[in-house]
Amino acid sequence: MGLPPGSGRITAEILRIAALPVGVRQRAEALIEALRPVLRHDAAWLSLLDPERWLQEPVAAPGHRPQLRRYLTSPAFMAQVERVGMHRGGRPIRVFDSPVPVSELAAWVDYFEPAGLAEGVSMPLVTADGRYVGMLGAHAESPVPLADEDLDLLVMLTPLIAHVVDPMRTLLTLAGMVHEARAGVVLTRAGRTEELPGLPGTRAFGVEPAALRLIGSLLTPGRSWARFLVPGEDPPGRPALLQVTALPCPPEPPGHHRAMVLLGSPPETYGLTRRELQVLGLLVEGRSNASIASELRITSRTAVGHLEHIMLKMGAESRTAAAVRADRQGLYVPAGLLRP
Repeated sequence: MGLPPGSGRITAEILRIAALPVGVRQRAEALIEALRPVLRHDAAWLSLLDPERWLQEPVAAPGHRPQLRRYLTSPAFMAQVERVGMHRGGRPIRVFDSPVPVSELAAWVDYFEPAGLAEGVSMPLVTADGRYVGMLGAHAESPVPLADEDLDLLVMLTPLIAHVVDPMRTLLTLAGMVHEARAGVVLTRAGRTEELPGLPGTRAFGVEPAALRLIGSLLTPGRSWARFLVPGEDPPGRPALLQVTALPCPPEPPGHHRAMVLLGSPPETYGLTRRELQVLGLLVEGRSNASIASELRITSRTAVGHLEHIMLKMGAESRTAAAVRADRQGLYVPAGLLRP
């Protein structure tokens, strides 16, 4: 496979862009510019797939008018992406060798051709582990198509390009900041879960989907994180409490990720029983003694007894001090996760 001159410099520049501490839009713009020597484009776009709306979300479109940006987010454009086969992995496609005549594609007839563009290339962005994340398209006024060696370079660079704009990148960076995370998933706007590359899913530790939905609701607006205990299995088949760290996902395109849930071993529990950990969960919520008793279907006297044992074991001077410590250390089971 022959590669065009300057391939090494382009690769090095993409690696530099991948390391930039900026958002995906800035990385996408820098990436398109870095690829100019091979794409030789007058206009380009890079979009990320929103798998729940099944739409492409443009993150950069230098040289294109706002009308095209709006079209790229439409169901009509996604239908054409599927028709051409760009919704899955594959080799970049030039205009002249499109499997569908461009005269039948609204994107070309209504947008690219009227803008004076004569040739170009579209490529699916697929990560090294096989995840489709979006598309890159570049078009030029010159009718001369890219050479085969240019396409070979783009094929070689595809996993690296996809890595630069992969929506999971920021989430994996955040996950790496959580000490001893052993498993994790991402919750989406539709309540689905996506696995974090390189980590087993929460099902491996017996955490049920219903628990995950509740976990997402515990991240109240304005709260940057939440930490608590959930019932699970460790090892598989043996009941255990696991510590959850829940983090809201940054508001980056394509926008369907809502929260990240990471599992780890529990902290020191001071000999607290499961019932006492649930009482602490209600205490963290600000419940009164009477409310705790009602929720757990126990007498007020029993509830007070639990609280006295909790304060003694934790060395806390008051119920408020116990609640604050439990919240900071993630040392409680939310009421909805462990029923009496």
